[in-house]
Amino acid sequence: MTTQVRAAAYGGPEVLTITEESAPVPGPGEVLVEVRAAGVNQADMKVYSGVWGTDPAKLPIPLGFEVAGVVTAVGDDVTGHAVGDEVIAHPVRGGYATDVVAPVRTVVAKPAGLDWPEASGLMLTGTAAAHAVTAVDLGAGDTVLVHGAAGGVGLVAVQLAVLRGARVVGTAAPSQHDLLRELGAVPVTYGDGLLDRVRAAAPDGIDAALDLAGTDEALDVSLAVVAERGRIATIANFDRGPREGIRVLGAGGEEGKEIREAAAPELAELAATGRLRVFVEATFPLTEVVAAHELLASRRASGKIVLLP
Repeated sequence: MTTQVRAAAYGGPEVLTITEESAPVPGPGEVLVEVRAAGVNQADMKVYSGVWGTDPAKLPIPLGFEVAGVVTAVGDDVTGHAVGDEVIAHPVRGGYATDVVAPVRTVVAKPAGLDWPEASGLMLTGTAAAHAVTAVDLGAGDTVLVHGAAGGVGLVAVQLAVLRGARVVGTAAPSQHDLLRELGAVPVTYGDGLLDRVRAAAPDGIDAALDLAGTDEALDVSLAVVAERGRIATIANFDRGPREGIRVLGAGGEEGKEIREAAAPELAELAATGRLRVFVEATFPLTEVVAAHELLASRRASGKIVLLP
């Protein structure tokens, strides 16, 4: 048997339930992973909150897109991974569990230097950030404005931008400014007067912008400071983004599957060598998934939230 979290209905965190299911068996091209940690993400909440639809036929819905754990079984035609390997798997279906089946193409070796919570929080936000910096063709000498720079995707995007040789101006609450400076960014506070603060922080101009916040303020300021609309990307403003002619990334626009899959081994290598840090805000036992999602819904956490089966 395996313990799994499912959404029994559409709604808030209260719809999440703990169930006991038959142990999964890997098929051809799949591995079975004993989950040591599962990353919690806004995407999980969108699945059961109704943002991505309310089809009753899909209930109950297994949750969890990224895990870190140990391979305990392999299906036919699997190469490159064996029983006992420590791995990261993303994307998976039903990762909030003690065991989950993962397609082998979604599995990479876990860097030895990362603990289980860090490893489980690397890939979903990491591949989204990699997609964003790639979409705006970010390179050495560019100045990029990152909205939501202290969020899950933002913290990775800032680091990837700096590694590409870009100068980063990042919006965040004042309490997060020291962290952004530590990562190599110039922090500015969001809110009234943001445009003036951005221009003061980057007197030579902004070449590209990443909207990781989804606010009208983020989009308005980006449009005001970036000359080429193709160098503005959003992962959150699926309403205005298409109308403004900017790059819309993720489930609401360009999915970038190949870019994200290709980024996974690179992210693991960067994390393994200490050039990319994963910030874990809080961990919860799997049985306290409701509390974990209440924290997620509050948006008070800047780093990752992780479940420990």
